[in-house]
Amino acid sequence: MPRRQHDRQYDLVVFGATGYTGKYAVQYITTDLPTDLKWAVAGRSQSKLEKVVAECQKLNPDRAPPSIEICNLNDIDLSNLAKKTFILITTVGPYGQYGEHAFKACAENGTHYFDVTGEVPFVAKMIKKYEAAAKESGAVMLPQIGVESAPADLITYSLASFIREEYSSPTADVTLSIHNLKSSPSGGTLRTVFTLLNNFTLSDVRAAYEPYALSPVPPAKPPPSLPIFTRLTGLIQVPFLGLLTTSVAGSTDAAIVHRSWGIFAKYPALWLRGRQQNDAERSTSYGPNFSFREFMRSRNWLTGLGIHIGLLLLGLVMVTPFLRELAAKWVVQPGDGPDPETAKFDELEYRGIATADGKKKRALCRAWFMGSPYYCILLAEAARTLLEEEVELPGGIYTAACLGQPFIDRLERAGFHLETKCLEH
Repeated sequence: MPRRQHDRQYDLVVFGATGYTGKYAVQYITTDLPTDLKWAVAGRSQSKLEKVVAECQKLNPDRAPPSIEICNLNDIDLSNLAKKTFILITTVGPYGQYGEHAFKACAENGTHYFDVTGEVPFVAKMIKKYEAAAKESGAVMLPQIGVESAPADLITYSLASFIREEYSSPTADVTLSIHNLKSSPSGGTLRTVFTLLNNFTLSDVRAAYEPYALSPVPPAKPPPSLPIFTRLTGLIQVPFLGLLTTSVAGSTDAAIVHRSWGIFAKYPALWLRGRQQNDAERSTSYGPNFSFREFMRSRNWLTGLGIHIGLLLLGLVMVTPFLRELAAKWVVQPGDGPDPETAKFDELEYRGIATADGKKKRALCRAWFMGSPYYCILLAEAARTLLEEEVELPGGIYTAACLGQPFIDRLERAGFHLETKCLEH
């Protein structure tokens, strides 16, 4: 498919290409993206980048190797790099500590931006500081486009679209379950968790995780409260999803899903792309009464309670400086992670149900992928969607759902599957 025309030296640059996630991104681009792509790998070490390029040549001898760009973590270097490329992918984290230079450079220079952060306070800060600049420059910015939080966002988008098309109704609620997660976190992910409160205040974190905090418009009413039993134990029984417990990514994913809801509500033209809908439906997008919640599947009540208590203890460690510093010394170091050969057998599956607003109609979506979440299929295919599709996004800070069905179709062809259907009563 022909790519969008631009006047930059590169179609795409991977910044942080020598890190654990960066290497996976480079590997995927090397083996799966078009061989005539004009791209580069960027970082601080010439020798490490040369090793990455050598690996690219082994993986795919039929394509030209990427160029090398030496770039340090500062505004000047990142601005110069951003000016050279149509799209910048950055895998340099923790983003709260290292990410602002790249975000600022892209927003100010009209460079499209993708990252794999799961740090909601970072995204909240970037929206506040740089969304106006991105709108002015035309930069399309997509943070949190990795396993946090693209799957949850795309499942919700798929369900809301299905409800609208099949039942001519807005969506009342979506309940998502991480049905199967067979994977281990990388050192960078663990480091991000234990250093979050080194980079943000507790009040920053609390504010960012408030429901709809990232949404450009407020909800008509607050989201429904969970039953007191669920709040105390984490446990809940949901028809068609089974016994569920607290999700490790629940609040992180909800922040992005709520932002998608708000973007589509504020800018109906984005929601209406390719749809045949009347004027009365324009302002509703997912729906004015929409709510979202996420859990994890639990094998039994005891396991579910243990997961809930474990996450509470993790929160206690994070807010206690001494415990946080002690834990950070024992986690895997950045750059390390699961062995690639072992990670090939990782599994990831989500299941979600949605209810039509005011109707006894429901839909089910199943999403699954065989392989490591760090393989960067979401990140790379999102960048390719923007590079090759007319997604009709003006400058601004967006979410995975804003790339719409073209992104979902590309993921399907690449092996990340989403299947949505009617749910029989």
